[in-house]
Amino acid sequence: MFIGFPQNEVGGGWQVKISTHAPGIGAAKYYQSRSPPIFSRQISTGRNTSSFPVTSATPLLRIQLFLLPEARSRPMTHAQLVEKAVHWLRRYRCGVVLSEQACASGEMPDAIGWKRACHSVLVECKVTRSDFLADRAKPFRLKPEQGVGCERFYLIPAGLIRREELPAGWGLLEHHRGRIETVHPSAKNLRSATGFQYEMNLLLASLRRVEVRVEPQSITDFLKWKNRMAEYNRGTLPEGLSSAEEELNVFLESDLTL
Repeated sequence: MFIGFPQNEVGGGWQVKISTHAPGIGAAKYYQSRSPPIFSRQISTGRNTSSFPVTSATPLLRIQLFLLPEARSRPMTHAQLVEKAVHWLRRYRCGVVLSEQACASGEMPDAIGWKRACHSVLVECKVTRSDFLADRAKPFRLKPEQGVGCERFYLIPAGLIRREELPAGWGLLEHHRGRIETVHPSAKNLRSATGFQYEMNLLLASLRRVEVRVEPQSITDFLKWKNRMAEYNRGTLPEGLSSAEEELNVFLESDLTL
């Protein structure tokens, strides 16, 4: 038996019920999928095996097609949106990305990354309008010169806020169907000298947290682990490892353009 149905974008999936009214064939069978079902199945009558086309007039076979209601997806959590922001910053060519790390101003960026020339990109994630409205009342939003980020974006579920509600210069990113779309670009010169100092504070505080975790080594020793590997390997690095001088690091390149 071969059954095929046309494509249909409405609803949450398809269910096919195949039932019979003859002994030896078995009970009703259900098939369910997100896409329209196309399948072939042999039905045994106990005497022989036959294939029934969909136009068969046999009274022993009953086929019913049900269009299931659309399943509602769960709303994205703040943590999930932050993870999306981190991945987006990587694709936006940020070589260093931090998430949810605090600085001395009291600001804790959901995600912030740095490109060449110390150019920083801030992404604030908001899952509700109340979160967005509360964020606008924070001291470093009321005095944007105290904020971090040469570029600044809000990342939201699609349709949560309008672009005219954005602070001056901010960009807007929307998460829709698993993808992040740039609805409105950010200005690229939003960071002040004060904001740059707070970014340095954020980076140094983050490095200090790393140093605490790698003790009793110093962070310098930790970063020189390849030197120790070479010492253990009679002066050469194991196959597959490159020296620190050969590592790709855009922040050490002489060209400081973005």
